[in-house]
Amino acid sequence: MTASRVPEGEARDRLHHLAGRDRCARVVYNDALRARETARSEGMPFPKTGDLSKTLITEAKNRPERAWLGEVSAVILQQSLRDLDTAYRNFFDGLKGKRPRMGAPRFKSRKDTRQAVRFTANARWSITPGQKLRLPKIGDVRVKWSSALPSVPSTVTVVKDSAGRYFASFVVESGPEEILPETTPEIGIDLGLGHFAVLSDGTKIDSPRFLRRAEKRLKKAQRALSRQEKGSKNRDRARVRVARAHAHVADARREFHHRLSTKLIRENQAVAVEDLAVKGLARTRLAKSVHDAGWSAFVAMLEYKAARYGRKFIRIGRFEPTSQVCSQCGAKDGPKPLHVRVWTCGACGAVLDRDINAAVNIAKAAGLAVTACRAQVRRAPVPAPRSEAGTHPTPQPSTAR
Repeated sequence: MTASRVPEGEARDRLHHLAGRDRCARVVYNDALRARETARSEGMPFPKTGDLSKTLITEAKNRPERAWLGEVSAVILQQSLRDLDTAYRNFFDGLKGKRPRMGAPRFKSRKDTRQAVRFTANARWSITPGQKLRLPKIGDVRVKWSSALPSVPSTVTVVKDSAGRYFASFVVESGPEEILPETTPEIGIDLGLGHFAVLSDGTKIDSPRFLRRAEKRLKKAQRALSRQEKGSKNRDRARVRVARAHAHVADARREFHHRLSTKLIRENQAVAVEDLAVKGLARTRLAKSVHDAGWSAFVAMLEYKAARYGRKFIRIGRFEPTSQVCSQCGAKDGPKPLHVRVWTCGACGAVLDRDINAAVNIAKAAGLAVTACRAQVRRAPVPAPRSEAGTHPTPQPSTAR
């Protein structure tokens, strides 16, 4: 799937009609959900999608109160019913244990600031020779392409986000030509807060802390929003300014994740990470920093890019004692508080950097062929052979995780 930005100007004026399209899709979705919930409460058979399509779309267009449904492409309304089917299927699969549990389908609100409509091939949308997007009953829309499409797209979804920006997302098929040539390095990755990622080869990647750096601007926009009268146009404009400020932070974080994950996947044959309990950490005093790091999104990018480019992705259990075991001799030294960034192994005397040691242990737990030599910061003062000479590396400064 690839997405492109719809720029300002005439294209935006045309896409203002999407608000009406989204309203039609939302109404059909809510009508179908109401019909099925009513049937369930009355003990009646579950209405099928074909019957709902006939009642809520075809016949509803002939009624005065739903005549405006005929102003939009019927494909959008059909996709709304399919979305409801998918929501019910996921809900029932969660009850059966086939997937993680999720809530039952809920009614869509007209106050949602994010809007989306989807066009399949049946809608007869197309990309013009001038690289514009031609949508049924909307017209030609100018698009700022983020990348060339690798194949003919089958579906396009036009999204208006909370910041008032429009995006066109295409579903395309990628061929086997994306498989990267094999390489030798294999790494383990320890994710943290002081450093966003520490690799088993000793590399430390600083945390950008996008949210922390933008807090002053976000607070100013939020205070301006709180002073506006509810329901006024000024409040709506202030809400968009707040949404754009948050979107800027989210975009910067996503760009950082994409660049780093692509670099790691291209340079390494296998990547191992630890399955972190992000939900649990998000309930502690570190919640804002945890959300700012975005570990889950980064790991998800690593996983799907590894599958796309023919790399190996391994996720080890969250209960592996990666910070308690010496990567030199394998001795377990017990848990340590977070402020301890460098520790000495009581068994072999190695002085270890906590983060690099954890990254090496993650790689070992995943069965990767890595060396633990760079996890050692320095040797403890032990008697050395008379013939040995040389200096030891300087200890790394401790940082908050």
